[in-house]
Amino acid sequence: MSSPRFAQITWPLFRVVVGLLFACHGLASLFGLFGGVRGTGEPVALGTWPGWYAAVIQLACGLLVMVGLLTRPAAILASGSMAYAYFVVHQPDGLLPIENGGVNAALYAWTFLLIAAFGAGHYSLDSVIGRGRRREPAEATA
Repeated sequence: MSSPRFAQITWPLFRVVVGLLFACHGLASLFGLFGGVRGTGEPVALGTWPGWYAAVIQLACGLLVMVGLLTRPAAILASGSMAYAYFVVHQPDGLLPIENGGVNAALYAWTFLLIAAFGAGHYSLDSVIGRGRRREPAEATA
């Protein structure tokens, strides 16, 4: 059993699932889907700070990470937004995530930082674009 072979499959699956879950948070906040904001069925009011802007980041970055396009910049932005959410919204209510309700924000912040560090993986649009760029110079000389 070779772990790199399984990593080539499991890493992109991990990225897709995390991106999809994050995008769902954005859909809930922007459009009231999946129970809306805090189960009210309502979206966040257009342009309200920071909720509406966080939702836009969640939807856009979640979709980009999910398909593996501009993965590192999207993951860095997502990580930063979740770190902001943790320290500004949750941390004043207590030191540890378990006591301040910030577990999701902390996990997303660290998860997206990991995705930014390791990149999209083999099965991603970033990978397809990278392979295409590597072929272009060879085809030009042929």
